[in-house]
Amino acid sequence: MSIVSRRYLVNRIALGLSLASAILGLAVLAAILWTLFSNGLQAITLDLFTKMTPPPGSDGGLANAIYGSFMMTLLATVVATPIGILAGTYLAEYGRGTKLGTVAIFVNDILLAAPSIVIGLFVYTLLVVPFRHFSGYAGAASLALIAIPVINRTTQDMLALVPDAMREAAAALGAPRWKIMTSVIWRSARSGMLTGVLLAVARISGETAPLLFTALNNQYWTADLSQPIANLPVVIFQFAMSPYEDWQRLAWGGALLITVTILVLNIVARSLSAGLLFGKKER
Repeated sequence: MSIVSRRYLVNRIALGLSLASAILGLAVLAAILWTLFSNGLQAITLDLFTKMTPPPGSDGGLANAIYGSFMMTLLATVVATPIGILAGTYLAEYGRGTKLGTVAIFVNDILLAAPSIVIGLFVYTLLVVPFRHFSGYAGAASLALIAIPVINRTTQDMLALVPDAMREAAAALGAPRWKIMTSVIWRSARSGMLTGVLLAVARISGETAPLLFTALNNQYWTADLSQPIANLPVVIFQFAMSPYEDWQRLAWGGALLITVTILVLNIVARSLSAGLLFGKKER
């Protein structure tokens, strides 16, 4: 066999294996979505959004869990977004090549890969043990710690894509550095930075492990984040592990709700990154 024929054969085999891997991944995803929709659609009713989590054998919904998840995710996003963006801006624009910047990037990468249960245990020892009770604030803090490195890394990557010529042109016009940052660099990278925030929200929306150690659960409606509060991931875990069919049905409905939410957030984030929602992608 000639070298050309051998290379052609190897190329065909590699392409075939790549195609098979892609099909396998899509098949697994399709199977998961099919299972979720086939089991969860029956639970998607008005009661799911208006009634609280029920005792076994009675009708109910997930209203308190949906509210709790929304409030903790919102609070975590409000806290994590400015911290992540400002930290990413410093590391991309001011800390490049410095020892502090190198160490900070290394620590951020470690946090990106850290298991969420470890972060939950950290917040448990920091906020739950000293105050002697679980709370929604502790849950939001654990989610914020998960979201910050995601936003930080995305901000770094997006700012690195802004051409240095834009910085130099603004500086040549006499603009101060803070003005260059806010009016030129951030403006050019805003779609990518918003994408990072949405990806962080999608990441924390379905986290269960940290909430088991921080927010725990609450079968009643409460708007007080200083107390244990219901949330979808923990309720789904509790209901799915139970022997009661009505709880299992609600667990499937909650799982479908979280999956669709994360899917929509990812689609919006990808569309923003591609410049499909707000016109052309910034150059």
